[in-house]
Amino acid sequence: MPPNDDPAPQAADTHRFPCENCGAQLRYEPGQQRLTCQYCGHEQEIPFSDDQRNEALTTYDLREALANHLPPDAIEETRVLSCSNCGAQVEFDPAQHAAQCPFCGTPVVTDTGTHRHIKPAAVLPFKLRQDDAQQAMRKWLGRLWFAPNKLKHYARSDGSRLSGLYVPYWAFDADTSSRYTGERGDAYYETRRVTRNGKTETEQVRKIRWTRVKGRVARDFTDVLIMAAQSLPRKYVRALEPWMLGELAPYNPQFLSGFRAEGYTVDLPEGHDLGVERMNEVIKQDVRRDIGGDEQRVHSVDTDHANERFKHLLLPIWMAAYQYRGKTYRFVVNGQTGKVQGERPWSAWKIAGAVAVVVIAAGIYFYVSQGR
Repeated sequence: MPPNDDPAPQAADTHRFPCENCGAQLRYEPGQQRLTCQYCGHEQEIPFSDDQRNEALTTYDLREALANHLPPDAIEETRVLSCSNCGAQVEFDPAQHAAQCPFCGTPVVTDTGTHRHIKPAAVLPFKLRQDDAQQAMRKWLGRLWFAPNKLKHYARSDGSRLSGLYVPYWAFDADTSSRYTGERGDAYYETRRVTRNGKTETEQVRKIRWTRVKGRVARDFTDVLIMAAQSLPRKYVRALEPWMLGELAPYNPQFLSGFRAEGYTVDLPEGHDLGVERMNEVIKQDVRRDIGGDEQRVHSVDTDHANERFKHLLLPIWMAAYQYRGKTYRFVVNGQTGKVQGERPWSAWKIAGAVAVVVIAAGIYFYVSQGR
């Protein structure tokens, strides 16, 4: 959080964009660079230049941010709802006093407080329309074996309508240099004689010759993405990658009109730790390639990080929540590419039926083979 003596930013605007023809609320049109009125069809462009797009890629120095030395215009204040069930923080219209959490479906009443946080530098606008995302989710659900029939009915019902959400992310850059120690394993084969069923045969036995090694690897990381929220299972959201960040636009509330934006609940230091873990996964692969051979043992890796920078992004996700036997299952769709991931319940009856079929088939096969 920024220091207390920083100038307090003004409270966030209501982000209302009335239609100049009929006064209704304009909504962002996915895949377009404009707002559209759902009642009279009036359209309003969201202008931004190439220079502004380049500004969207501007990063902040990580060390300065961790020391609470960000400039005042990098901080904003918004009104958010904190769900008591799943912990999600979602920005709501100030005129709204009751809502349902989009992540777990819990009925909640909005609070009246504000949340001071690092302002998003850029937004990746929705590209996939709701109907297209809906179709992608239904196809994905239709391919699930052993799913309860209720889930199939849910996929076809109006209750499965997806909600559009902008999810917060940290994007980290770093130049890394790593020193490592380990062992290189080179395979070789020895011939040995064995006796089976009274017959002597020869066979090749694979062995490894290990050699101690040490060395250095270097890699420059750009846009290592870490979801800055805990409301969705991280493994499913990570599986929505890749994101085409070349389509980032400067942060503009107009892109959020008609959608909700989740506030980050993973702060910058924690997000940075997760980012370093992802970098270490790649560095370890680099080390194994550098060691070479047929097998590798990595004993130690000592990494220096330089030129560390970050930016706060909002990325688009369509999602739906389904409750089955008291448990919530969530489905997420990449709002840019249409890739689908999610949790799923299992039907015990279908699994038992499949096992019974396999047992019966095995019994028939055994009976026929014995008869022969």
